[in-house]
Amino acid sequence: MNRKKQMSVIALTVIFALILTACGQKPVTKADDFVLKIGYTGSLCEAPVHMAVEKGFFAEEGLKVELIKLAPGTTFEAVTAGKIDAAFGLLASLMQPLSNGLPIKVTTGLHTGCDKVLVASDSGIKTLADLKGKRIGVPSMTSSPIIFAKRALADAGVGVSEKNMEVEFAVFNASDLPIALKNGSVDALAMNDPTAAVAQKEYGLFTLVDSALTEPYKHQYCCSAFVRDNIASDYPEIAAKYTRAMQKSSAWIQKNQDETAKIQVEKKWVAGDAAFNAEVLKTYNYIPSVKGAYDAFGITAKQLQQVGMLNSSVDVEALHKNSFIFFKDVQDTVQ
Repeated sequence: MNRKKQMSVIALTVIFALILTACGQKPVTKADDFVLKIGYTGSLCEAPVHMAVEKGFFAEEGLKVELIKLAPGTTFEAVTAGKIDAAFGLLASLMQPLSNGLPIKVTTGLHTGCDKVLVASDSGIKTLADLKGKRIGVPSMTSSPIIFAKRALADAGVGVSEKNMEVEFAVFNASDLPIALKNGSVDALAMNDPTAAVAQKEYGLFTLVDSALTEPYKHQYCCSAFVRDNIASDYPEIAAKYTRAMQKSSAWIQKNQDETAKIQVEKKWVAGDAAFNAEVLKTYNYIPSVKGAYDAFGITAKQLQQVGMLNSSVDVEALHKNSFIFFKDVQDTVQ
């Protein structure tokens, strides 16, 4: 194409854009066609993702989404590989990966609760301090349950750092943890819902600490929405829409736990009994809060560094500040 033709094409493009603007129509941009890839694993407390689809909160925001089912424990790999753009995650489990460069920004807290430390009712163990010298079963050494257990144990005066470890942690598949407790392989369990609630009911377990019900943890947000760094920087309007939709969904769940649990089971987002799942959801606070997540992150990150789950060289204040993004058109709290 010669220079004269090139100039003609450019001129026509500009004129066309001006005509569209004059007619009140917005030219198509990259953001208009962008499809946000959202990862999910199918956990019970991930309900804001499920309800944002089922109750139309993503659509209400004009957000085009693709839901991608992930195997448990693979969310961070999917983010790093660019397979997903956004997801739902446990704040405590994000901190170490974030300190190692996980490319995400947290946008809002979604709810409290979901981790428990359980023992057999006839074990004679009545407090966290009674776990000194005991063996605790966990689903992994980096999971939210072990992080919560270490925090709670440290607060109770039990050593959980590398230099002063007064308990032993042992890894089992989540489905095998109650059996390990029953046959004496471990003395306690650190688990999250819904498997924790199911085990508690089926085996009549005693709760030493519950992040949804025990002070001060019940006020601290455990789960959040996040987006990949490049979404936050290149498509801030998309990230804001995602955040608003997740907040609306979470606030709706707070007022409709029974319907939420029913939809989750009927639409096969999660397995289990809807009535039982609803009772578990009712122990959480689904009032979404940006500040709630930010405050909980600061508290938890300092504790994790104290117990050795964050390297001593990590600048916790910088990690705290750099792990979040704030949008002017996203409310701090939605009820």
